Amino acid sequence: MAGSSSIVDLRKLLAERFPQQAPPSHLRLATGLPLIDEAIEGGLPKSAITELSSPNASAGSALLICALLERAHRDGYFLGLIDGRDSFDPQSLGPARLRNLLWVRCTKAFDAVKAADLLLRDGNFPLVILDLVLNVPDELRKIPQTTWYRLQRLVEAAPTAFLVLTRASILSSAQLKLSLDNAWTLADLEQDALAPRLKIIVKRTQGGRQAMLGAG
Repeated sequence: MAGSSSIVDLRKLLAERFPQQAPPSHLRLATGLPLIDEAIEGGLPKSAITELSSPNASAGSALLICALLERAHRDGYFLGLIDGRDSFDPQSLGPARLRNLLWVRCTKAFDAVKAADLLLRDGNFPLVILDLVLNVPDELRKIPQTTWYRLQRLVEAAPTAFLVLTRASILSSAQLKLSLDNAWTLADLEQDALAPRLKIIVKRTQGGRQAMLGAG
């Protein structure tokens, strides 16, 4: 995604395809993975930033995105995925699930953050995911903390759960910090139903709690 013209085109697309709707009243967005939802008090907090880091290769962030999209399809809401390195593979999901997805394809973290700003201002997405797992650390370090605090202020005014995926934790403004504790092999990835086996460490909540959750 490059240049102001892309932002204008995205704004027009949002206005046409995602008309204004009344915000849901509940404060948590269920992930559809019961062990995770139970440990984070019912799901991802709305009007807040959740950061989920993936320190290991093949930790399962792509599987989590697919599980969240499956939930969006089942519950009939739209999910905004901002793909920081144009790495998302939609082939296995099928056209029905993809109808619930707005996929913003970027190659640079700077453009991805600009797209996140736009989607949070729109306010029509119960879930916005900013995937920066494959963006290089030097690129992410150039994003000032003031940018994240600006996004925090935007999401505080929206009925949106904002999930930021990173390789290593970089957001001091995140209300909830999680870390994927998986390192699957190719043989593991060939198995079915891996998503319910995701191990996630709760690093920080508003109350400062830490825990590990998921099935082995």
